[in-house]
Amino acid sequence: QVQLVESGGGLVQAGGSLRLSCAASGRTFSNSAMGWFRQAPGKEREFVAAIDWSGASTIYADSVKGRFTVSRDKPKNTLYLQMNSLKPEDTAVYHCAARGTFASISLRPGEYGYWGQGTQVTVSS
Repeated sequence: QVQLVESGGGLVQAGGSLRLSCAASGRTFSNSAMGWFRQAPGKEREFVAAIDWSGASTIYADSVKGRFTVSRDKPKNTLYLQMNSLKPEDTAVYHCAARGTFASISLRPGEYGYWGQGTQVTVSS
């Protein structure tokens, strides 16, 4: 059974930091592009960041550029999102996602076939 399990969410004050992890099991995603998306109450799921299968290329939403960093540990089959200088508008459920083997990096949620259940991030003002 393929699973993506996020962890590391929580409550933090504005200006603080959190590091999200996404552990994969059931298959390796070491050759898959992976990404982070978030969904706030009453809003559509939006792209946050993604990394290609090699780890050499990354893309970010304009709203998080310069504050968030996506990375991966291929031997551990784990994806990370380091979030600094958090703002109240970053409050959302954060989901990790993976594409198929050697599929290119993408910011479109419809192009990801594997999803985690999400972890809540709440930023207080």
